[in-house]
Amino acid sequence: MTARVIRVTWDQALAWRMRRQLLDPVAERSVADVVRRLCGIQAQVASYAELGIRVRRTASKPGDVARALAQGRIIKTWAMRGTLHLVAPEEAGVFLSLIAAGRSWEQPSWQQWFGITPAQLDALRSVVRDALDGRVLTREELVAAVTKHRGFGHVGDALRSGWGSLLKPLAWQGDLCFGPSQGNRVTFMRPESASARWAGVPAPDDAAPKAIAAYLRAYGPSTVDGFRNWLSRGRTSKAKMRRWFDAFRPRLAEVQVGSERAFVLAEDLDDLVATKPTRAVRLLPGFDQFVMGPGTEDAHVVPAHRRSVVSKQSGWISPVVIAGGVVRGTWDVETDRVRVAWFTETGAVPRTALLAEAKRLSTITGRGLQLEVSLA
Repeated sequence: MTARVIRVTWDQALAWRMRRQLLDPVAERSVADVVRRLCGIQAQVASYAELGIRVRRTASKPGDVARALAQGRIIKTWAMRGTLHLVAPEEAGVFLSLIAAGRSWEQPSWQQWFGITPAQLDALRSVVRDALDGRVLTREELVAAVTKHRGFGHVGDALRSGWGSLLKPLAWQGDLCFGPSQGNRVTFMRPESASARWAGVPAPDDAAPKAIAAYLRAYGPSTVDGFRNWLSRGRTSKAKMRRWFDAFRPRLAEVQVGSERAFVLAEDLDDLVATKPTRAVRLLPGFDQFVMGPGTEDAHVVPAHRRSVVSKQSGWISPVVIAGGVVRGTWDVETDRVRVAWFTETGAVPRTALLAEAKRLSTITGRGLQLEVSLA
């Protein structure tokens, strides 16, 4: 007899997700707690990453994120989807392991572009690890340390690239992470030097259960494809993802959300079913995890006809207004004003809630910000 699939609404699912992501209610948590709960914070725009953490905390101060980095409570490295993230050193390796399992550097197009074979990349790993042993190097210092070795003179330009494409496979395998900036220059170091909490990169089959569980706790209900898109954007094959999910099935519960099937952890099912829809309104920064977790193509979070307003050219993700777990507008700050562009089709403007959010943003940023609302 087939087990009955529990039904929940998208309003319930998104309300549960907001609670899990410390948005309703906002929590009394440390920087590291927030980063760990969200499986990492996308961080190529440092100010957005800091704001994404601070809006989830009941009390915070400028520099809290920098202090957590300096103390090794979090580290910065290339992680999900090949983008820069703040991650918890105790758990980062489980996600990096699954990204590395895709072995994107073995693709012929990758080898042709960089002029380096998988065997040479393994050799590069050794060179970089030795260069960073007990040291913090700027990008130029690392390039000099690598290119002096025979056979690596031609990779200097690729290593200098701010995109870091040649260094990402090394980050995913735990060979390097970012160190403290020197002015406007980035530095690199070994993860174990960046944090005594670094737990290494486990084998993919050992990492998968922990990674899937952590993702579903923050971004569930979700699917195999949802997890794959968040983690690697296709760098790791569907077949491997399905195998990992199949092995994890005893700990999963399947639910029907609206007309779609998705997974949550079995231990979270009762909590999800008991969740009531929320009316909470939040101003979230660009590249916020509430949007990045499911991806901007998830029409339940970002209405399809508004996606181009949120996801712009060159991969830019706008600051958004979330109400009830759905993007209802965008916002920006100009001088002393928070300018909200409220989507017309979403109904009446929740002015009282927006005023409260503008006040909270004023407290966080230390600026007296006035609310200005227009319809978009």
